[in-house]
Amino acid sequence: MKSLIWTRRRVASITGVLVVLAASAAVASAAGLPPLNKLKGSISVDGSSTVGPYTTAAAELFSRAGAKNVRITIGISGTGGGFQRFCKGETDLSDASRPMKLSEAQSCRDNGIGSWRAFTVANDALTVVVNKDNNWATCLSVEELKKIWDTGSKVNNWKDVRAGFPDVSIKLFGPGTDSGTFDYFTEVINGKAKRSRSDYGASEDDNVTVQGVGGEKGGMGYFGYSYYVENSSKLNAVQIRNPKTGQCVSPGAATVWNNTYKPLSRPLFIYAKGSSFKRTEVQAFLEYIFDNEQPIAKRARFISLTKPQLKKARTTFDLALKAAQKG
Repeated sequence: MKSLIWTRRRVASITGVLVVLAASAAVASAAGLPPLNKLKGSISVDGSSTVGPYTTAAAELFSRAGAKNVRITIGISGTGGGFQRFCKGETDLSDASRPMKLSEAQSCRDNGIGSWRAFTVANDALTVVVNKDNNWATCLSVEELKKIWDTGSKVNNWKDVRAGFPDVSIKLFGPGTDSGTFDYFTEVINGKAKRSRSDYGASEDDNVTVQGVGGEKGGMGYFGYSYYVENSSKLNAVQIRNPKTGQCVSPGAATVWNNTYKPLSRPLFIYAKGSSFKRTEVQAFLEYIFDNEQPIAKRARFISLTKPQLKKARTTFDLALKAAQKG
């Protein structure tokens, strides 16, 4: 599969048809929605660069399964940027790598967006990456990461991180302040969301981080697990020392599912605007995601939901759908 190359606010229009899935488009859904080949309309999405590839994979497979007359556009402006557009009523769905903040919810209400639904769609192992030539920082603790990334940090050389590390300059890259990944990382590592040193290469485009870290021997950055998998030939993933057990744990599906990749494992979300969720094509797209969650996760190189997570997410969707259909 050709790699997806994202840029800030890039819009991907999903219309191509390459493979037809086994499920017939002519079969109506279990929720009483029309067959996919009878659907028409458009769905606008914006938000997290982490979740963007997942939503894109879902949209591609949705089209190939028969929903060719539903046009889905997907923007990448970060979780915060996506919520800004969502709360202005500009988008139907908002990709998010963290829950909506109280201030964002208030902004939605202030702009007349009175209701929305949040759906957990996948898991992530937020991954710290270093240059391929870095053979010393194989495992780092939360304290060492905080030493590097905290507000006011003056650590600019690997030798200052831990005794025995080489005299190599540190070059830092990562998401910008509109990113939910930035919020999550700074909260669990530095103790508060948005608490971070500012002298690093910041971008909402995770490919900029890939290029930056890959081009600097002392480079370090962080982003969602799928971007590491996509670029594992160019970067090394750093193991994280579990704060409770002291063990060095690699990011991956198994360590997220068994709850040992701490504190950088997290759920990922898609938010649906209440008025948009009343539309059949939006309902059908989200139902398709939950009916095909594992194939979508595999295609996008994401970590799928556990069975209990999927059961809970499906229940949340079913209840929301019944309420929307009654209303």
